[in-house]
Amino acid sequence: MRSGFVALVGRPNVGKSTLCNRLVGEKVSITAASPNTTRHVVRGVVHRPDGQLVVVDTPGLHRPKTALGLRLNATALSSFDDVDAVVAIVEASNAIGPGDRRVLEATLGACGAGGPVPFIVVNKLDATSRPAVAAQLLAAQRAIESIATARGTPELAERVEYFAISASTGAGVDALCDAIVATLPEGPQWFPDDEVSDQPEEAFVAELVREQLLARVRDELPHAIHCRVSSWEWPVITVDVLVERESQKPIVIGRHGDVLKEVGIATRAQLPEGCFLELRVVVEPRWQSRTEVLDRWGY
Repeated sequence: MRSGFVALVGRPNVGKSTLCNRLVGEKVSITAASPNTTRHVVRGVVHRPDGQLVVVDTPGLHRPKTALGLRLNATALSSFDDVDAVVAIVEASNAIGPGDRRVLEATLGACGAGGPVPFIVVNKLDATSRPAVAAQLLAAQRAIESIATARGTPELAERVEYFAISASTGAGVDALCDAIVATLPEGPQWFPDDEVSDQPEEAFVAELVREQLLARVRDELPHAIHCRVSSWEWPVITVDVLVERESQKPIVIGRHGDVLKEVGIATRAQLPEGCFLELRVVVEPRWQSRTEVLDRWGY
């Protein structure tokens, strides 16, 4: 029996949460087209006959504009600690840019001699041609070799393993999982057989609500939304939807309450039968930049 932890890192929207869910076999992380959908570390548990893999989903590394952004980056970088492997993800259809290089540099920096095993994954192979995927794999390898040489540790590049996958369709994911598990140390499993995540139930429900809101709002508003469970008296769950300005409330509520109604219906469909979900919209001015609020909300 092998067991251990693997961190998924990358820029926003490269498919970290989708890959986490695919590996686990069910939804443990919310997904959306909006950048920085993942705000906290989410651990998903992969149960296999030959071992147990704990997948650590992380916020996307980006150029922060707020105190929240700084904390999301710090959370992502701290995920390198105490893991057995790191999967750095880049997209198949986009050139490897400065943001990707920062991810690759951080990965190599954490995966020195005796450190976690580094995997470089080209994701979304379903969105482009095979020649383009092959070219991206080669570009990733060249970037890794360049970074390793610049660091004065060219031997680090030899530790890296490369995979092309589609997290959305599952293509190549089993081979990636097999390779990761093969690098894990022998040891007992960390979680019981019936557990797929260590995320508290209240936090998961709040994230489900935020996921549905992200699918229905545009522009900068996704960054301004925070959701939290304020009351849990089964079967009634109350979730507060927090925004930064009064002018944002009508957008979240919708005309005649249509947006909140749709969000409630879509969220309840993912909860146990009989659940009653109450949604309230509350203004918390400039919460993304207020450290005391971020502290209170666990960022």
